[in-house]
Amino acid sequence: MFSSLDPVVLARVQFAANITFHILFPTISISLGWVLLFFKLRFNKTGDDRWMAAYRFWVKIFALTFALGVVSGITMSFQFGTNWPGYMETVGNVAGPLLAYEVLTAFFLEATFLGIMLFGMRRVSNRTHTIATLLVAGGTTLSAFWILALNSWMQTPAGFEMIDGRAHVTSWLAVIFNPSFPYRFVHMLLASGLTVAFLLAGISAYRWLRGDRAPEVLSSLRTGVTIAAVLIPLQIVAGDLHGLNTLHHQPAKIAAMEGIWKTEKGAPAVLFGLPDARTQSNAFEIAIPKLASLYLTHSADGEIKGIDAFGDKHPPVAPLFFAFRIMVGVGLLMLAVSWVAAWQVRRGGQPAPWMARALVAMTFSGWVALVAGWYVTEIGRQPYLVYGVLTTAQAASKVPAAMIASTLAMYLALYLALIAAYVSVVFYLARKAGADPKVGLPGIETPQAMVPGELRSAQ
Repeated sequence: MFSSLDPVVLARVQFAANITFHILFPTISISLGWVLLFFKLRFNKTGDDRWMAAYRFWVKIFALTFALGVVSGITMSFQFGTNWPGYMETVGNVAGPLLAYEVLTAFFLEATFLGIMLFGMRRVSNRTHTIATLLVAGGTTLSAFWILALNSWMQTPAGFEMIDGRAHVTSWLAVIFNPSFPYRFVHMLLASGLTVAFLLAGISAYRWLRGDRAPEVLSSLRTGVTIAAVLIPLQIVAGDLHGLNTLHHQPAKIAAMEGIWKTEKGAPAVLFGLPDARTQSNAFEIAIPKLASLYLTHSADGEIKGIDAFGDKHPPVAPLFFAFRIMVGVGLLMLAVSWVAAWQVRRGGQPAPWMARALVAMTFSGWVALVAGWYVTEIGRQPYLVYGVLTTAQAASKVPAAMIASTLAMYLALYLALIAAYVSVVFYLARKAGADPKVGLPGIETPQAMVPGELRSAQ
């Protein structure tokens, strides 16, 4: 049954499943760490217990998220050896050190101070605990720095030379700060911030609708809505700049994203269509004339290369076309919801019931936009694993298709179960928070908030 399947395709699907599941959790932990630091600093400054209550609630979700991120990340390293041996054999001199830097400078930092952050609140001074929270938040961002440096290098490789079929670094600065890294790093951090903003707002709105009127609920909701309203316009600008960078370095990816089959001046922006690789056209196309050229080249008559300009060295069009539109569509929905919610909260102190329900529905919308954007990035690099250097087929192993398919099935079943469990636990914590503030994950301290005088003495 499985012998007729392409093992390279199966290996790609398996890695896609792994990275799709894994990326959900670092995306939350990166920005949630900074939100926790904000809550802690607000409590330190004001002595208002609502901020410490918010910290105690969201640190539980942070701990759960961090744990799943670590577990899901381990399996990816095994796949480099089992499914993609050609990757490390060819570019291991670049990828190996960058992955090691991430572990040595970021993961160890997070893991060390996470213990103090979760279990040391009554064992260390408040200042030390605040510093631990800061270092954990900084560690998550530093981890993203190294991982995105490597991923960006795979998209726009620089600072190396090929000797006997292997990449050797000539400049680590050029490797790390490759042409797409600044855009990709900013875009990812903003995506992380938006994911956490809607998670904050959605879970807080859920508690609010259930009648939980604890002071920290509305404070958390306002924080999430405000972050979303501020970040989404920045993300739109960053996305536009990232698109221009991609047009320069990976024009085939842009052609697929936009559904442009033929090179032309004054290319239209295709709002909707059904890309057909056989006819190299879009069925049922709805397009705005010249708009794609306008926002990609800033000239209504600018030339955009189509798929026909790249021979067989281009990514599949349909997945990129639809993933890009999902990402943009969810982003525009985020813009509308966050601005209306921010206006309601600023005007009346709380959202209207219908808006609260909309925020609950948008709780994990950041995941949808993130995965769609990640698919655009990763599928858009095909047929290359390292753009212009190493193709996916060259890096693949000779593991039989049946073996890959069997492990893929197990991965998918486990990942679906874990995602369902994660979402269920998050909403369980939200339901129980109002009834019993001490409900949490086993072993995580949830002490009563210290009053300002105790804070001063602890420091």
